[in-house]
Amino acid sequence: MKTSPDAPGSPVPSSRLGRLARLGQMATGVAGNMLMEGARQLAQGKRPNLSDLLLTPANVNRVTQQLAQMRGAAMKLGQLVSMDAGDLLPPELAALLDRLRSDAQAMPRRQVQAVLSANWGAGWQQRFEPFSFNPIAAASIGQVHRATTRDGRDLAIKIQYPGVRKSISSDVNNVASLLRLSGLIPKTLDLAPLLSEAKRQLREEADYQLEGAHLLRFAGLLADAPEFVVPAFHADLSTKNVLAMSYVGGVPVESMVDAPQAERDRIVSLLVGLLFRELFEFGLMQTDPNFANYRYDPATRQLMLLDFGATRSFSLEFGQGYRALMMAAMAGDRAAKKRTLLAIGYFSAQTQPKHQDAVLSLCELALTPLRQQGNFDFASSDLVPRLREAGMALGLDRDFWHIPPIDTLFLHRKLGGLYLLAARLRARVNVQQLVREYEAVGERAAFSKSVKAA
Repeated sequence: MKTSPDAPGSPVPSSRLGRLARLGQMATGVAGNMLMEGARQLAQGKRPNLSDLLLTPANVNRVTQQLAQMRGAAMKLGQLVSMDAGDLLPPELAALLDRLRSDAQAMPRRQVQAVLSANWGAGWQQRFEPFSFNPIAAASIGQVHRATTRDGRDLAIKIQYPGVRKSISSDVNNVASLLRLSGLIPKTLDLAPLLSEAKRQLREEADYQLEGAHLLRFAGLLADAPEFVVPAFHADLSTKNVLAMSYVGGVPVESMVDAPQAERDRIVSLLVGLLFRELFEFGLMQTDPNFANYRYDPATRQLMLLDFGATRSFSLEFGQGYRALMMAAMAGDRAAKKRTLLAIGYFSAQTQPKHQDAVLSLCELALTPLRQQGNFDFASSDLVPRLREAGMALGLDRDFWHIPPIDTLFLHRKLGGLYLLAARLRARVNVQQLVREYEAVGERAAFSKSVKAA
């Protein structure tokens, strides 16, 4: 996420009480706006709807401002909402939420210096020629600076916002409480497993030494794929709060929207093919679909993979289940798809038949590109809004509030992001051909091979 070179930045509230106060102010302001808007609609003889009162431009603006200042887990959860909201919201609301992905506020220089001194010790600046205090990117958990060491290394230094790791649990709980209070989530739904997993995943994303290990792992797994570039990890300058990587150039992948059709098709084909390798071969996936995680070099035609904080391991059985599901989809075997969805855990044998059929239909819609022989044209397809509409219809049926296995949610997040990018680039991709490469893989031998080689 780009930042303005002249942006003064704002300090990140690091204390638990400070962050709780910010959320409290936000909730109070949102509630006040809802009361005012409800009164206005009643005066006009209208019956206000709770969701409509909550999602007003004034409320969304207040939420995005507060979360952008807080950063951390609260902002990360807001970003996930903004990624998934898309075409379901009016354009003005979608634009406000999009600010959580494009206008993250940077730390002021004094706070950057304090974090680096705490991690690198006094006099750390003597190790660098120039160290730019204007970040080249800022996101929910940290911001990135470009720096050159005295021994000539051109680096991207990711610096974690202070207090982020300590605030994860309270941020997640507080955001969940706000959702409960809003009435958008039924009180009977057990969110505990989802919240626990969200905290675990966010703690892993906030561990930059773990992300460094993921960098090394993916560099090895993709050593046979020169079309991808993974930044080199520099352990001597990395800690839990600071990640040092080689700087990579390129342009934002979404800026290739006016490139020749063949180039756009190739970019998306590479990313879809990578997803299948992650799922069926590696058992390891970078699950964050944010466009900012990809850059492209038109000269070398290489894709840069930038962020491995949201890397997640998948079991052998999980990959096999999805392989069976995709093969059943391509064969048009509805009964086999239903059995596979039951085995994966999308629903149980006790789930009402109408809800089983609804999940099956949603799954069939999501796998539409696999059933297309030849290129699937994402530009002319309304697949993404139809998926959201069907998912929202199922989600609004409170008789069927079911949280599927956590791994499926992370996979869907990645797949949905790729669909959005494919639509943005107006790509044409032979998805069926890409997945058929794994049709004859029995016990996922490639995965076992990669594990042994790691």
